[in-house]
Amino acid sequence: MDTPSENVAKLQKAYERWHETKGASVPDWLAIVSDDVILRSPGDVAAGSAFTGGHKGKGAVEAYFSGLNADWEMVHYTVDEFIEQGDRVVVLSRVAFKSRKTNKVATSAKADVFRFRGGEVVELVEFFDTFAAVSATQT
Repeated sequence: MDTPSENVAKLQKAYERWHETKGASVPDWLAIVSDDVILRSPGDVAAGSAFTGGHKGKGAVEAYFSGLNADWEMVHYTVDEFIEQGDRVVVLSRVAFKSRKTNKVATSAKADVFRFRGGEVVELVEFFDTFAAVSATQT
């Protein structure tokens, strides 16, 4: 069995804490991203949540997590697979979040695509079922 690379090992730890803390481990994420990190979510302000869209820098990423935690409660975040090639790591997961506004649950497959530079995340693009998320925000 191959041992995970340093980049994959960092992500494994961050995702494990993310699931265990139900989204309260934001400092763990901020510790592995670069100061100029770029984070992109589906669409510009998708899923009925103003925190989605494009973000640049640690402060903006921290605001993204604050918005996520303000609007949604994590039910579970189950990582299925890490795929690495070069400076990229793709993480395939199954997730469920409950809208704090409606108490409806959005369940989705999720893919996160990371790019690393010098051991830090410099780019993260996330993909999830925006229809399920928007539906969960509707009363």
